[in-house]
Amino acid sequence: MCGQLGKDAGSIHIGGVDLDQDLDSIKRSLGVVFQNSVLDKELSVRDNLESRAALYGISGRNFKVRLAELAKLLEFEDLLKRPVGKLSGGQRRRIDIARALLHRPRILILDEPTTGLDPQTRNILWSVIGDLRKNEGMTVFLTTHYMEEAADADYVVILDSGRIAAEGTPLELKNTFTGDFITIYGVEESQIKTLGAPYTSIRDAYRLSVADTAEATKLILQYPELFQDFEITKGKLDDVFLAVTGKKLSGGTDK
Repeated sequence: MCGQLGKDAGSIHIGGVDLDQDLDSIKRSLGVVFQNSVLDKELSVRDNLESRAALYGISGRNFKVRLAELAKLLEFEDLLKRPVGKLSGGQRRRIDIARALLHRPRILILDEPTTGLDPQTRNILWSVIGDLRKNEGMTVFLTTHYMEEAADADYVVILDSGRIAAEGTPLELKNTFTGDFITIYGVEESQIKTLGAPYTSIRDAYRLSVADTAEATKLILQYPELFQDFEITKGKLDDVFLAVTGKKLSGGTDK
């Protein structure tokens, strides 16, 4: 998509433009946050962003205005004079994202952007991304092995060994590949066995697997005395990934 590698087959159209016909315009519509930082460690935050902005023809007052916007948005106003090499991983990630947003791209590509980040920085990142999607109509491509990060996506594609294993909205994938779960508290295992549903023991409770909410409702109506303290949840995308690939998520190789 970025034009850095030749494709093996097929064609690529971005915003109605053929990648092979007008690569320059496509590059200007993209912002990319790589898995590893591409900032210059010796330069200050401001100098890093100023040099990158110049590549897009953004300079002078236009750069100052855009820098102020991004510094406020990503909360790095107090870091502008610090060398990038002196920043923490979370701080550096915020600057990486600012670099990708300098030219107001229509499409933002994020390659495992939250790996190793602290919870505060992750919250800032997703809040900013959510605002950009909602208020500026920005399209975001995210690769991640943290499946909960994909739960809010409009569309999810699960890749297994480079091939599409499943795709759809998060709800479609959950409904297709996993059922519902009932967690029941304050009961004995002998009571759970009478329900005739697969279950696992978890701390202070038992977790039953059911096909859907209708089956859960049927059990509740049939055995009301057991369902005094319980909760029903849908399967998570982690469950979908396991069902589709038969693999557990580990490291950054499975996305």
